[in-house]
Amino acid sequence: MAKKNVTDLNVQGKKVLVRVDFNVPHKGDVVTDDNRIVAALPTINYLTEHGAKVILFSHLGKIKHKDPAETEEQKKKNDMAIVATALKKLLPETKVTFVNATRGKELEDAINNMQDGEIVLMQNTRYEPGESKNDPELGAYWASLADLYVSDAFGSVHRAHASTVGVPSHIPSAVGFLIEKELKYLGQALDNPQRPFVAVLGGAKVSDKINVIENLLKIADRVIVGGGMAYTFYKAMGYSVGTSLLEEDKVEVAKEFIAKGKDKLILPVDNVVADDFDDPKDIKVVDFDAIPDGYMGMDIGPKTIELFTSKLQGAKTVFWNGPMGVFEKPGFEKGTVAVCKAIAELPDCMSVIGGGDSASAAKNLGYAEGFSHISTGGGASLEYMEGKELPGIAVIEDK
Repeated sequence: MAKKNVTDLNVQGKKVLVRVDFNVPHKGDVVTDDNRIVAALPTINYLTEHGAKVILFSHLGKIKHKDPAETEEQKKKNDMAIVATALKKLLPETKVTFVNATRGKELEDAINNMQDGEIVLMQNTRYEPGESKNDPELGAYWASLADLYVSDAFGSVHRAHASTVGVPSHIPSAVGFLIEKELKYLGQALDNPQRPFVAVLGGAKVSDKINVIENLLKIADRVIVGGGMAYTFYKAMGYSVGTSLLEEDKVEVAKEFIAKGKDKLILPVDNVVADDFDDPKDIKVVDFDAIPDGYMGMDIGPKTIELFTSKLQGAKTVFWNGPMGVFEKPGFEKGTVAVCKAIAELPDCMSVIGGGDSASAAKNLGYAEGFSHISTGGGASLEYMEGKELPGIAVIEDK
């Protein structure tokens, strides 16, 4: 069932509480990458242009609420005031008021004094210990501040928090343009892919992607596995992996995937290995079944690049999540670069990156424009590809 969109709401003169994803990288009091703020602008601009009073709220960083002194330090480090400064620069024509509170008179007065088309940004939702516990009182309180709720933080919808699930349980709700776009592309890949559909999974751990691999082996025509995960599969096949990343407790699961996947599951055939992670003195390319003792896999090798590139040819739908090696270390980025380039250059292909390191890689390597969609939520996109219901989407009203 399709969810209500922000355009389905009558927002003129209404107080609209918008859950955005302003969990941005920052250093000191400067936002170092404003991509997530920019991604929320279409929804924010639509609301202000249609006369809504826009109340924005988001988390920023982690606040654990265990040790009082540590909590205060984390609050200082993750103060939303720095995001307000960045937002004001992006919206010079709009009145943006930052309120250093998550509840109480100061926040309520600021909201009640708003004019149509203005914005209030409240303090970090995680200043509230009840946020991540979906505290019913907190969700009800935040809902009491507004007439309508719009969910536009895709990176948080897989979490049942007060700001993602609690609030929309109380007031009329809809998704914003960013989430609508995410659901369109991920939904197309999962529910109605044009074939051949090729999934490319990398990254460090099989444990992070067990359910994704399981689901994609049922849906995709080919599942390519690279990165640190591959070594657990080699071990499952009875090969030595040297000092490579290995999840011993996932070897049996890998065996099951190999049995189920058969020809559909494609693993690296050679690897770039090194004698040390931090300060490698000896680096060489070896076949997958010949990793020497004392060496660790750092990237896929040239034969694998050729294999993966050939298996991607002709694909009409591609979902990619996870790098092919330790791409952030110079000399071990070739596999990730090659896979990224191969996908970006596919003709007539609907290609989706499931957030995380793959998204950073595509942007940093200059291939972002070659992809149909780059997800803003790594964890949420993976859970979606597992076939799981996302609580922050399920709670939103159907059309």
